[in-house]
Amino acid sequence: MKKIAIFASGFGSNFQALIEAIEKDKLHAAIVLLVSDKEGCYAIERAAQNNIDTFVFNAKNYPNKEAYEMAIATILKQKQVDLIVLAGYMRIIGKVLLDQFEGKIINIHPSLLPAFPGLHAIEQAYQYGVKIFGITIHYVEEDMDTGKIIAQDCFKISENEDIDTIEAQIHQLEHHLYPKVVEMLLKK
Repeated sequence: MKKIAIFASGFGSNFQALIEAIEKDKLHAAIVLLVSDKEGCYAIERAAQNNIDTFVFNAKNYPNKEAYEMAIATILKQKQVDLIVLAGYMRIIGKVLLDQFEGKIINIHPSLLPAFPGLHAIEQAYQYGVKIFGITIHYVEEDMDTGKIIAQDCFKISENEDIDTIEAQIHQLEHHLYPKVVEMLLKK
C-alpha cells in the first residue's frame, strides 16, 4: 500500500477529508505521518484520534530551514513515504525537501491559479469581485503556487453570496477533489 505524509499547520479539514476517503475505501493509501510546525493545532489532535504518527517542530529550534527540512526528510524516508500532501501547511517548502522528493509534493490552493496566489486568496478574489471561485491542486516548486497544475474545479457565485458561504463551498470542493487527485497520483 502506498504511503502518504500530510503537512498541516491548522485545523486540518483537508487532512480529515483524506482520512475519511481512506475509511470509505475511496483512497487506497495509508497516512503514515502528519508533519506540523504549529504545536497545539487541531490537525495534531486529528492525527492522535486516528493513531497517525506526528512530527511537530518549531522552526526556531533549528539553526536554519535546511536543518529542519533535513530532520523532516529523515523521518519521511524512514516511513518510506510515496507522496507528500500539503493541507494547510503555512511554510514554503525549501530546496532540501524539493530535491529529495522531486515530483512527490502536492498542494491545494483556494483559487484558480495562476490568479490570487499566496495568502488570503479567497479574500483577494472576493474583493476583486470575481464571479467564479475555485481551487487548484498543483505540484510544489520553489516559488509559491507556481507548480504545474494537476487539477482545478470551480463554481459560480450569485450576487448576494457572502465570503463565509463562498469559503464553505471552497472547502466542499477541496474535500471532494483532493482525495480523488491523491488516489490518481498514487496509481501512476
